[in-house]
Amino acid sequence: MLLAALAACTHAPRRSEPEESPRPSSAAPAGEEGEVGLASFYARKFHGRRTASGARYDMHAMTCAHPRAPFGARLKVTDLENGRSVVVTVTDRGPFKRGRVVDLSMAAARKLGIVDRGLARVRVEAVED
Repeated sequence: MLLAALAACTHAPRRSEPEESPRPSSAAPAGEEGEVGLASFYARKFHGRRTASGARYDMHAMTCAHPRAPFGARLKVTDLENGRSVVVTVTDRGPFKRGRVVDLSMAAARKLGIVDRGLARVRVEAVED
């Protein structure tokens, strides 16, 4: 009986179709409709510190952190609540919290009007030079 029970456990049921891998929560910024998610912004305490690209974070510059876009890429970030947009340059990696798609510099966050809210639902699109 023990052998029969073990033999029954060794064969998993076959699936007729392969499983689809789950789609990431957001597309790459080069996508046609862009990447939608939450934007946050860097705190003042990071001003002057080195970013992943080697540049120093300047809270007064129009920059951002993005997990995949190349350093130096320009991204258009649009606040989906108020319709405001900014163009920022990628200088860092992040954000590292689930659901967030971009970390903005303080200057970019101010222009979008999200400093008081802390977070905003945005669309991120690559900008062609």
